[in-house]
Amino acid sequence: MSLSPTWRTERLLTAPIVPTLAHFAAPGMVLVAFQTAVSIGDTHFVGRLGTEPLAGLALVFPLVMLLQMTSAGAMGGGVSSSIARALGAGRQDLARRLTVHAAVLAAALGIGFTALMLAGGPTIYRLLGGSGEALAQALAYSNVLFVGATLVWFANTFASILRGSGNMLVPAVALSAAAAIHVPLTGALVLGVGPFPRLGIAGAGAAYLVDFGIASTIMLAWLMRGSTGLRPRRSDLRLEAGPFREILRVGAPSMVSSLQTVLTAVVLTGLVARFGAAALAGYGVGVRLELLQIPLVFAIGQAMVALVGTNIGAGRLERAKRIALVGSALAAAVCLVIGLTAAIAPDIWVGIFSDDPAVRDTGAAYLRTVGPFYPFLGLGIALYFASQGAGAVLLPVLAGTVRLALVVIGGVAAVKLGLALGWLFALIAAAMAVFGSLTAWFVLRARW
Repeated sequence: MSLSPTWRTERLLTAPIVPTLAHFAAPGMVLVAFQTAVSIGDTHFVGRLGTEPLAGLALVFPLVMLLQMTSAGAMGGGVSSSIARALGAGRQDLARRLTVHAAVLAAALGIGFTALMLAGGPTIYRLLGGSGEALAQALAYSNVLFVGATLVWFANTFASILRGSGNMLVPAVALSAAAAIHVPLTGALVLGVGPFPRLGIAGAGAAYLVDFGIASTIMLAWLMRGSTGLRPRRSDLRLEAGPFREILRVGAPSMVSSLQTVLTAVVLTGLVARFGAAALAGYGVGVRLELLQIPLVFAIGQAMVALVGTNIGAGRLERAKRIALVGSALAAAVCLVIGLTAAIAPDIWVGIFSDDPAVRDTGAAYLRTVGPFYPFLGLGIALYFASQGAGAVLLPVLAGTVRLALVVIGGVAAVKLGLALGWLFALIAAAMAVFGSLTAWFVLRARW
C-alpha cells in the first residue's frame, strides 16, 4: 500500500530527529554503494586501456561532476526545498505546479549543457592542461557522454521532486538499478566483450547515458501515479513566473556553489597536469575518493533538505536548526572514518586503479595529506544542504568562494615558486578546513 503525502509530511514534522534522519538517509546510503561501484568500474575498465586514457578520464571528471552537482545537488536542491516547504505549509496544489516547472527547467538546462560541452569541450580540456593523446581520449569520452546531458537532468530532477515529498526510497531504487546495469555494460563496451563492440573510453560514456535513461523512465512512471500527490492536473500545466522564482531562489545560488566546487577541481587539475600525465592520473585516482564522499554526504543532505524544508514551511524553526546540527555532525563523522582509513592505508584505494608506480605514489601522497581533513568537507556540504532546505544558501555559497580563492591564489603561487606537488596537496587540505569551519560559523549565526 502506498503511503499518503500527508502521512509523510506529518512524519517529517513530528518524528524524533536522529531515527528520522537515519531512516530517510538509508536509501541514499545504499545508492552510494552502487554509485561507488560505477565510479570504480569506469576508472578500472578505462585504466585497462593505459595511462593516457586514465589521464583523459581525469580531465573530463570535473565536468561530469559539474553536470551531476548542478542537476542533483544545486537545482535539485532548489526543487526539493521548494516542494518540501510547499507541502509543509499544506500547499499540495503548489507542489504539483512546482513539479511541472522543475521538469521544464531540467529540459532547458540539459540542452544548454549539451551545447556548451560539444562546442567548448576542446578548449576547456586544453585549459586544464590536456594535450596529445590524453586530450584525444578526453574528447572521445566527453562527446558521447554530454550529448545526453538532458537524460541526467531529468533523472536527477525527478529524484529531487520525490525526495522533496519525503520519498527517498524510489529514487534510490531507480538509480541503483540503473547503476547495476552500468558497471557490466561499461566493461563490455570499453573492452569489447562478447557481442559488444570495443569502443574504448567512449564506451564508458555510452553506458552512462543508458544508466540515466533507465533511471529517469522509472521515476517519471512513479511520479505519474496518483498516490504520490504530485501528478500534475491540467490546470497545473500553465507556466508562471512564481514557481520558477521559488525554485531558482535556492537553485540559482546553489548553481554558483556547484560551479565554484568544480572550478576548484578544474584549477587543481590544471595545476597538477603540469607535473606530467602520471601525476595527473595519480591525482585523479586520489581525488576520486574525496569526490565520492559527496554522494555519501548527499544522502544525508537530501534527507536534511526535506526535513528542514518541511519544518521551515510549517513554521517550526527551532526544530529545523536542530536537524541541521545533528545531520552535519553525522556527515562529519562518516567522512572522518573514510579520511583516516585512506590516510593510514592509501594503497587499499589507489591499488584498485593502476599498477604504475608513479601513479600509485601520487595518489597515496594525496590521500595521506588530505584524508584527515575530510570531516571539514562533510561538515560544510551537509550544512549547505540544510541551508537549501531553509531557503537561505547565500552565506554557505560565500564559504565556497573563500575556498576557491585560497586554491587559485595559493596554487598558482606554489607552481610559480616551483614548489613540490606535496605543497599543493597541503593547500587543498587547508582550504577544505577553512570551508567547513566558515560554513559552520555562518549557519550557527543564521536566523531561519
